[in-house]
Parts: sequence; C-alpha cells; structure tokens
Amino acid sequence: MHKIIQPDGWKQPKGYANGVLADGARLYIGGQIGWNEDQVFVAKDFVGQMEQALKNIVAVLEAAGGKPEHIARLTWYVTDKKEYLAHQREVGQAYQRVLGKHFPAMTMVVVKELVEDEALVEIEATAAIPS
Repeated sequence: MHKIIQPDGWKQPKGYANGVLADGARLYIGGQIGWNEDQVFVAKDFVGQMEQALKNIVAVLEAAGGKPEHIARLTWYVTDKKEYLAHQREVGQAYQRVLGKHFPAMTMVVVKELVEDEALVEIEATAAIPS
C-alpha cells in the first residue's frame, strides 16, 4: 500500500511525488543502466537507454514478486542535462510505456560520467512489496 504525501498548499508536482508512505517488504534495486540482460547496449541514445534501464528495474522487481506500482522512489543519474531536457516528451512517453502512470518520489542528479563509458543514465529504485 502506497500513499502519496503532498503538503497542503504546495503546487502539484508533474511526473513525480514529493513523498511516498509505503508498507511492505523493502526492495533496494541497485543502479540500472541502459544495457540488456546480456550487458549489451542496444540503444545509443538517451531515451532508449533510459527505457531499457527502467525495464531492467521492472525485471528485478518482478523477480522479487513486485510490480511497478510498488516502486516508492527512483534516483536518476544523467550525464547530460541538456539531452534530458530536450527530450522530456519522449522521456515521459517511454516512462509510461514501462511504468504506466505511477509516479514515485524521484530525484535526478547530473553527473560528469558513469562507470560504464557508454551509459548515459543510471537509475536506482526502492520498492515496498506488500506481504
């Protein structure tokens, strides 16, 4: 069970929650990048890698018995803020293809680089899977 926490009087966030109150077993999913299950980057662009990273998160979540709606928090690490901002519409569409209209608490951090040279984005997740 998740409850979105939104302080009274705050402007409604778009595409994320300010807070999520969650019950259930906690699952911490390590940073996922845009490669497939064979550790091969099929997509070379930001949106493609971001969509694959989200699919990887869902795969780990499902392996633990969870569903996308159990995600309470996502932390994104991106190497190019301008690339992200230039493709927000496509990012939103790809996000919804994978996670639907579930918008957990999110943080985005711009970093100089990631450990894997081809990686343009890394996303970690925290989920609360009901008993």
